[in-house]
Amino acid sequence: MTGLLPVEQAQARLLALRAPLASEKISFSESPGRYLSDDVVALRDQPAAALSAMDGYAIRYGDLPGPWTVIGEAAAGAAPDRTVGAGEAMRIFTGAMLPAGADTVIVQEDVARDGARLTLTGDGPGARGRHIRARAIDFASGACLLPAGTRLTPGAIAAAAMSGAGQLAVGGRPRVAVLTTGDELVQPGRALAAGQIPDSNGVMLAAMLAGEAAEPVLPHHIRDDRETLSSVLKELARRHDVIVTVGGASVGDHDHVRGALEDAGGRLDFWRIAMRPGKPLIAGTLGDAILLGLPGNPSSAFVTATLFLLPLVRHLAGARDPFPATHKAPLAAPLPAGGGRRDYLRARLADGQLTPFLGQESGLTLPLASANALLIREIGAPARDAGEMADYIVIA
Repeated sequence: MTGLLPVEQAQARLLALRAPLASEKISFSESPGRYLSDDVVALRDQPAAALSAMDGYAIRYGDLPGPWTVIGEAAAGAAPDRTVGAGEAMRIFTGAMLPAGADTVIVQEDVARDGARLTLTGDGPGARGRHIRARAIDFASGACLLPAGTRLTPGAIAAAAMSGAGQLAVGGRPRVAVLTTGDELVQPGRALAAGQIPDSNGVMLAAMLAGEAAEPVLPHHIRDDRETLSSVLKELARRHDVIVTVGGASVGDHDHVRGALEDAGGRLDFWRIAMRPGKPLIAGTLGDAILLGLPGNPSSAFVTATLFLLPLVRHLAGARDPFPATHKAPLAAPLPAGGGRRDYLRARLADGQLTPFLGQESGLTLPLASANALLIREIGAPARDAGEMADYIVIA
């Protein structure tokens, strides 16, 4: 189908419209979901000294099978004040520093203690160095723990905190405006007149963006009026990094997004993508803001937001890999041949197999509630049998 831009080219052009936002320093409490703008480099060894991995007694392996004289205690958070000599043992707890002279920990279940006398009752440690966490076994000072562009998950935050850092340098939080258009749309929960429908797209996109490193989004709605839309776009562009319009992106008499962008002094970069659903996608700029015009049908809006809006927000926030990863799984049922556009079929991944839904019409919303994958069927792909492999993207 001529005149349609391939998905990857459109994605690359969209991200090229603007560089990532300037970075800022934040506390750990503010960091979940943000993207690092600088590498996190270890400022210390972890652990900084050899530690006990078990509750027991620190001994010299060469003194086995004992007995030993207990000379003190090593607790987590304090350095032992004595050296373990020949025939001596020190009571030690998980996470405590190994005292000088000791090279092995014998677990408390393998010994019996009578006052200061300690005797072996079990199998013992079995090898020198058992039950010890060696110095720097996690990481050493100077190591790059997290490269720039990493999303700060709870695990990444833990590693960053353990590195010795007090703050984190992260990318900015894009300011995103969601603007739904259409005379037929009514805020959810309000009474509907004949021909009207609830505005599901606004709340859907706000929910999708809620999990991203973007400022909180409150959806706006306007009627199908080019002059009003142009005025609203100019106002939103002054305060936002991304303006997402929903609806009005096609060629109908009431599709005003391209015209309103031009009226507002903006520039169209591309329009129409070789994909289904979501062909009438618009991308352009208005001042420093990026305008992304999504189709109005719910499935089209969802798929294009997954492939374009969320990656754009992640890019601006400093993500190293902003696009959703592609996976493979066997088909649970036969899949017909592809057509002139790449298909993103709403599907269910269960028991390791992909099942595309029968209803793929872009106006349907219920399949979105059950889908957890987008099955990718390439342009002109041959028909495939059940059991053959297919590409897919995970969706929430």
